[in-house]
Amino acid sequence: MCHMASTMTAHAHSHSPAFAWIESRFDRFAIGLSGLCAVHCVASSLLLALAASAGGLLLNPMYHEVGLTIAIGFGILGLGRGIFNHGYMMPAVVGSLGLGIMAGAISLPHDGGTETIWTLMGVAILALGHDLNRRATY
Repeated sequence: MCHMASTMTAHAHSHSPAFAWIESRFDRFAIGLSGLCAVHCVASSLLLALAASAGGLLLNPMYHEVGLTIAIGFGILGLGRGIFNHGYMMPAVVGSLGLGIMAGAISLPHDGGTETIWTLMGVAILALGHDLNRRATY
């Protein structure tokens, strides 16, 4: 296992400097995207309470489906890259749990705040997975 992890780490540093710069910030960017998702969820709920038409626009299922698709893409790239770089599965498992909770939240009704609560929990767990991945890489 140690030989395998060191081989993977050595391989990760053989990329061009520009690629290494992007790769080193990928998980941070994904964490920031998770934060934007959380802000969107809270803002949508608040706007829904203040103005039904504005809240309805932000609560359009298309935003959630596109956002989840982007989160899944970043999850696959960022967390999957981590497995190859450091060899640890835990960050990907934690992040995948968060993505699963977010995916399940899409199916919940928009009223009552249940969807928002589950989405925020999923986003927080996904961000934790990306943070674990970032920490394991360095």
